[in-house]
Amino acid sequence: MPKWSDYSNGERIKILRGKGVRQSDLAEMTDLSLVTIQKAEQDKQLGLPTLLKIADALGVDTSVILGQQAPRRAMEQEDRMMLRALSQAVHDSAAGMLPEDAECGSAAELRVAIERSWRLYWKGHYTEAGAVAGPLVRQAAAHLHAQPAGERDESWGLLADAYRIAAYVANLVGARDLAYAAIGHAQSAAERSADELRPALVASGRSWVYLRDARLPDALKLAERAAVDIEPRFSKATLEQLTVYGSHINFAAVVASRMRDKERAADFLSQSHATAARMGREHRSHGTLFGPVTASTQAVGINVALGRTGKALALAATIHDTAQLSEAARNRYALDKAMAQADARMWDASLDTLEEALTKAPQWARHQALPGVIVQKVGKASIARLRRVSELIGVNDGVE
Repeated sequence: MPKWSDYSNGERIKILRGKGVRQSDLAEMTDLSLVTIQKAEQDKQLGLPTLLKIADALGVDTSVILGQQAPRRAMEQEDRMMLRALSQAVHDSAAGMLPEDAECGSAAELRVAIERSWRLYWKGHYTEAGAVAGPLVRQAAAHLHAQPAGERDESWGLLADAYRIAAYVANLVGARDLAYAAIGHAQSAAERSADELRPALVASGRSWVYLRDARLPDALKLAERAAVDIEPRFSKATLEQLTVYGSHINFAAVVASRMRDKERAADFLSQSHATAARMGREHRSHGTLFGPVTASTQAVGINVALGRTGKALALAATIHDTAQLSEAARNRYALDKAMAQADARMWDASLDTLEEALTKAPQWARHQALPGVIVQKVGKASIARLRRVSELIGVNDGVE
């Protein structure tokens, strides 16, 4: 497959435009003539004004069209447009640049919108969640500025939540700079709120950004510190406190497993299971879900990362009902299980598990790297099935 830089400018515009957008559509989006678009795609003429308008319409930087950097993995046009709007909302609101007609809404309305954004996110509908998060950030910022001085504690908390959602979406689709910016603004807002759990939640979010940016030592240090900061006394802890603490300590186990630190991962897992047992059921709070099922399914992935394939499969065999989990969590568990099966050379079982997850959640799967890793591991063990699964995730199976 050619590298992105091997294509011509015109070819790159055509690829970015995709099958769903015709040349006439792009002409209308850019306020350019159809002939101008045709010439650009035929590499006959592409002046700077035309380049800027096309890049803006396609939601990419001009350097992407010029081949200086490749578009982000799995990034379709609607993703790029969402990301650009989200970036503008985050940076403009942080700079105090709010439209004069910006709607601020009430605190109750913002809480409803925040919950809606989290529901979309945990369903794996990341483009939709990002599209909601942009206006949400602006509205939360406008709401904050509309409150009297000295009465902004709750408003700061709502703004922190909006920025955190923006950071999560950006991090998942690979927009690392935006993720760092949004989580930084979330931290500043959380520290001004009256909720002691919010700063820890933001710290956990930053740890996740570090993890996906391959800054594992930093991720582990921050995740562990965030968990310690909010560790509750179990005899007096509320369900909300246990939910947030459990999700934090569980994430610390995930990071430790990526670093192959078996001792620390086992310690964190023990605390995670103890917290889940204390809770007795799944509970959602502050945009996070935790409980016995979450602890068990996450433990499968942690054992896979530690190379404990047998233990991962044995644990998976005890998990019979994941209906309480979010869609994204169920799908992630399926990938972890498929990876364990591939490690155990259970080729057909691995592809069965993987194909089912990909078929149920094709949009979610576009933003995951693990399906490609599983396909490469399975290799040529099951050629017909491998081709079908490879088509679902858009990778070359290497089979002639």
